[in-house]
Amino acid sequence: MTTRRALRGVAAFAAGAPFTAVVAAVEVAVATAALGVPRSTAPVAVGLVAFAVYAADHVADAEGDAASTPSRARIALRYGDQLMTAAAVSYGVAVALAVRAGPAALALVCVPGAVWIGYASDWLPTLGDVLAPPGEVSVPRLKDVFLLNSAAVALAWAVAVVAAPLAFGGVAVDAVGAPTVALLFAYVAVRSFVDVEVPNVRDVAADAARDVATLPVVYGVGRTRRVLLGVDALAAGLLAALAGTGTASRPALVALAAGLAVSVAVTALADRLDGATLGVAPDCSYLVAGTVLLALGW
Repeated sequence: MTTRRALRGVAAFAAGAPFTAVVAAVEVAVATAALGVPRSTAPVAVGLVAFAVYAADHVADAEGDAASTPSRARIALRYGDQLMTAAAVSYGVAVALAVRAGPAALALVCVPGAVWIGYASDWLPTLGDVLAPPGEVSVPRLKDVFLLNSAAVALAWAVAVVAAPLAFGGVAVDAVGAPTVALLFAYVAVRSFVDVEVPNVRDVAADAARDVATLPVVYGVGRTRRVLLGVDALAAGLLAALAGTGTASRPALVALAAGLAVSVAVTALADRLDGATLGVAPDCSYLVAGTVLLALGW
């Protein structure tokens, strides 16, 4: 029984930070194809950063996550020091790759870490307690601020996914076309917002108990599903506009469309999927997109 429980814990962790790292790398690879820029170490670097940020986040919130993801939380509580060490090493390797790619890549790699400090750590609340007069309302973590929490993650993802191929490849925005870059950025940001909020359906009870405001907590699961389907519709419009520029890679557009179709299906079934499935299903859309891109010969 103990061995089985340990295996479940390892599987739960693998479905967390390591899985997110793979998804991040695939997403950057698809963006590289969409932008038509040379291949680089950008997918590897962003994957390493994603692992570092999400592993650290799981350790920081292990106690609060015990109700929604108990197996992963147990791993984070038991091996917190080791996971933080692995996160630091992972981020260090990503920084080393960025240094070789140039100043723009180095600055880009620092963005997710800076966002995480404000998003999930207690740095801002602690600073607020120090600076605010006694009796004043303390500064909350971004993770605890309704909509701003998901928006911060979505924007950080969009910056990393779209800017990394350019920065690591040494390609200027003008060389690709500002409209193409802007539309792809908006598409990734909108899709990332959906990917953040869909798993919150699984965590609705735990988030409500911790006073963490998410769409499912504030508006309920049914209304959240309708809102997110509307956001997916916006993503479809952005993808159509991206195709209209005539500069984005056609195989990449087909791959992104396939991934979007999976996202719509997952969003529509959000209240019917079990917690474990809902935790990874949204990100699987990018794995589908990557598979389609490879099948089309990229």
